[in-house]
Amino acid sequence: MKLSTKGRYAVMAMVDLATHGQGRPMSLADIAERQEISLSYLEQLFGKLRRSGLVKSMRGPGGGYTLGRPAVETRISDIVLAVDEPITATRCKTGTPVGCRGNQGRCLTHDLWEELGNQIHLYLASVSLSDVVDRKVLGTSRLVPEIDPASSSCDVRFG
Repeated sequence: MKLSTKGRYAVMAMVDLATHGQGRPMSLADIAERQEISLSYLEQLFGKLRRSGLVKSMRGPGGGYTLGRPAVETRISDIVLAVDEPITATRCKTGTPVGCRGNQGRCLTHDLWEELGNQIHLYLASVSLSDVVDRKVLGTSRLVPEIDPASSSCDVRFG
């Protein structure tokens, strides 16, 4: 399963806003430049984020966007869902008895993929925007192999 650019870019932009905004309005042009995201694409995403109450817009000189609520209260799942990114791993429509097969039946692996989608949603709902900004999301990306030049082995250490 792959999260599309809509969800990934929305999360990247919100992390940028939380990191650099600190209560001050930030222009989308600044976020777009720092995150290397198309400004027009970011405008579309922020329209959806604003309608969901995740950001507030301010017009005029010095205007831009601020977080709609504290970063600690904003879940990553809220951001992904706000930009219409479904968190599913099945081809079938979630929650219906109708499957994706030609005869409207479910494949044998349907429940496996549906549960994977549920687990992804639960994980993203357990992580706040603040957790990402404060680098509290732990995973294997924190493991940095340290290579001993005297041997061909690697020691894995937390970075």
